[in-house]
Amino acid sequence: MTPAELRLSAREGRWTRPTAGACAGRVQANLMVVPREAAFDFLLFCQRNPKPCPLIEVVEAGRTEPACAPGADLRTDLPRYRVYRDGQLQAEPLEVRELWSPDLVAFLIGCSFSFEEPLAAAGVPLRHVESCVNVPMYRTNRPAAAAGRFHGPLVVSMRPIPAGLVPLAVQITGRFEQVHGAPVHVGAPEALGIADLARPDFGDAVEIRPGELPVFWACGVTPQAAALASRLPFCITHAPGHMFVTDLENAALGR
Repeated sequence: MTPAELRLSAREGRWTRPTAGACAGRVQANLMVVPREAAFDFLLFCQRNPKPCPLIEVVEAGRTEPACAPGADLRTDLPRYRVYRDGQLQAEPLEVRELWSPDLVAFLIGCSFSFEEPLAAAGVPLRHVESCVNVPMYRTNRPAAAAGRFHGPLVVSMRPIPAGLVPLAVQITGRFEQVHGAPVHVGAPEALGIADLARPDFGDAVEIRPGELPVFWACGVTPQAAALASRLPFCITHAPGHMFVTDLENAALGR
C-alpha cells in the first residue's frame, strides 16, 4: 500500500488501526493542531524539546494539505484523532472536518515508526509489530522544557531489545534525529517513574522476554501530555499510534 492509498483508506474509514509497519520506507508523523493564538508557544515548545518534538512541517493556519503529502487532507487522512478541550479528552473521531476552522495551525512531528524499518532490517526485534499491537508509551517523571502555556511530562515509547543488540539499536536510531533519535533511557523503568510496564499510559503492553531490556525513546505523544497538563482550551491530535503517513522517504532522514 502506498502512502496515498493508506490515506485514502483512512479517509474512507477503512483503515482505523495503528500504522506501525505500514507503508515501508515512508516517514510517519504525529499531529498536533492548535489555534493560531497558541501556535507560537507550541513552536517554542518543540524547539526546546527536540527529542520528543522533532518538527517535520508546520502547516499555515487554515490549510489542510501539507507539503509532505500533496493531495492529502489533515482533517480526514489519519486513522483516528483525539480532541481535547480544557485539558480533557473529549472524543476520538475518525475525522475532524466539522471541527476545523481557519485559525487552526497544524504541526507534523517525527515519529519513531520511521526508524523501525532499519532496526528490523538489522535483525532487531520489534515486539509490538510482531504482536500486531500499538507500541507501549508511558508518562515519565522527567519534565519537558516549558514554553509559554505548554508544560508537562516527557512521554516515552518502549521496545524490548535483547541486551546484546542494545548498542546496535542505539547506533541505528541515533542516525535519525528527525524522528526522535537515540534512546533516552535503557533498563530500570523505575528511574523514569514508571511503576509497571504492563500498564502503559498509551498503547498496548508487550511481553519482555528473558535476556531483553526495556529501551525507551522520546515520544511524539509528549504534546498530548502537555495539552492535558496545560489545560489547553482546544486542540486536535492523532490518536497514539495512528499516525499521518507522508510521502517523505525514511532514507532521507538518516545521516
